[in-house]
Amino acid sequence: MSRINSYIHASQAAEQLIKGFGITTLPIDPFAIACKQKIEVLAKPAHNAGVSGMLIRVGNEFAIAYATHIDNEQFQRFSVSHELGHYFLPGHVDAVIGESGIHESRAGGMSSNRYEIEADHFAASFLMPRHLFFPELKRVGHGLVAIESMAAICNTSLHATAIRYTQCTRELVAIVVSVGNQIDHCFMSESLKAIGGIDWIRKREAVPRNTQTFAFNQNYENVHRAIRTEGTSNLQDWFGGHRCIEISEDVIGLGSYGKTLTVLYDIDVPDAEDEEDEESLIESLTPRFQR
Repeated sequence: MSRINSYIHASQAAEQLIKGFGITTLPIDPFAIACKQKIEVLAKPAHNAGVSGMLIRVGNEFAIAYATHIDNEQFQRFSVSHELGHYFLPGHVDAVIGESGIHESRAGGMSSNRYEIEADHFAASFLMPRHLFFPELKRVGHGLVAIESMAAICNTSLHATAIRYTQCTRELVAIVVSVGNQIDHCFMSESLKAIGGIDWIRKREAVPRNTQTFAFNQNYENVHRAIRTEGTSNLQDWFGGHRCIEISEDVIGLGSYGKTLTVLYDIDVPDAEDEEDEESLIESLTPRFQR
């Protein structure tokens, strides 16, 4: 199984579990589900920083410890769900728990470890299962407002909710996370990926200068104080290509996370037939001079 397929499988496994538990409303309670599985959930002392969560095995019994050094309920809920991913996903327990009987997960970076990425995909889909997330998404508007509303409904972080938003929406949407003048990562909706004629935004690329995000990131206090702003930018500035189209750009600082979240939406790309008609019109109106 390819890595991409394994991540899809992890997401699907989480959603099937939620259906199997008979849960029909949001938010999902990972603590209650752990309890039903007879998994003890413990708060890890606040002074023990660096580790976001632990899966512990003693014989045939399991426990989950979650970090309290970050005083954030959404972070803790995701951490517990991540460890449940290791517990539920086939092969994870044997792969991640060593002779000590303890597996430690660390937050704060984009891990390249297959099992950690699978557990992250599991956690996101576990807390925001598509069959419950999408019906709510259709009612909450667009852009950052939609993400904030869904984060409140699911009791999840803005960052995790923004990523899930791009995975579930049918609209042309992208979210970009940046640090200073550099892009950290970007997620695009499937419909935006499909339009063609644009470049993928990649890690460590420069934030485009003619954007709300570039101006916002010049003052770190905007990030630290979770200031928000909104405006417009151009599709070409972010994605290149030949289409000069105004798009909406919402920006918010992620506080102690130290990063900026940008939501790009209201991307009104004409279909191929309309573009051909426009090009034909421009061609017909272009003066021609004979020599």
